[in-house]
Amino acid sequence: MTATFHDLKGKSVFITGGGSGIGAFLTEGFLAQGAKVAFVQRSDSSAFCDDMEEKHGNRPLFIACDITDIEALKSALGQAAEAHGAIDVLVNNAANDKRHETGDVTEEFYDWMMAINLKAYFFACQAVMPGMQAKGGGSIVNFSSISYMMGNAGYPLYTSANSGINGLTRSLAREFGPDRIRVNAIAPGWVLTDKQKEMWVTPEALEAHLSRQCLKETLAPGDIVGATLFLASDASKMMTGQAMVVDGGVVVTG
Repeated sequence: MTATFHDLKGKSVFITGGGSGIGAFLTEGFLAQGAKVAFVQRSDSSAFCDDMEEKHGNRPLFIACDITDIEALKSALGQAAEAHGAIDVLVNNAANDKRHETGDVTEEFYDWMMAINLKAYFFACQAVMPGMQAKGGGSIVNFSSISYMMGNAGYPLYTSANSGINGLTRSLAREFGPDRIRVNAIAPGWVLTDKQKEMWVTPEALEAHLSRQCLKETLAPGDIVGATLFLASDASKMMTGQAMVVDGGVVVTG
């Protein structure tokens, strides 16, 4: 841990997909700050919660949930608020970058991809809004990706949703701002999670990607935590409607 965000101690934090990949590192990052963390995950994360409790003396609340089931997602958000108080920080992290070609996309697959990568984000934001309004503010961090900025081929529905997340973030920042609810996005580069290593990483692909980075190091899940904590904290209290890129310098914004 390289920084302490004192205002996050005791805050009620909700993370989608918080038991694996980048999400697991986010959960641990918030726990280390003393936050009360609840997260949803489809797979059983009990062992992960045991490990977090042993390491930090602070057990996260795991709620089994498929985020494509909006009613189940809303119920999980309600359980988290009941356990930890109205949610102060929402992190929409869960996503699926399943590779696909345009010609192979069916309507069913389209709906499924959008349900995971965009629809759940919107309804999670909608669900936390009343509680944040009542508390006088809050922070929402939506995970996007540099994939749509690069115009990557091979997963057009994923990049479409990423771009949609950016638009959603800007619009909700404008709508929620009068209630002191901040809405920002994080666009990671190619983070080498276990899933990425198992399914997509090849020496050739990695070499080609690193050649485009300014910083010639691969990104690990932990590299995304600091930026997320910053956007969640009052350290960024006058930032909203922004997309923060954490990619080692592949894309240049501004």
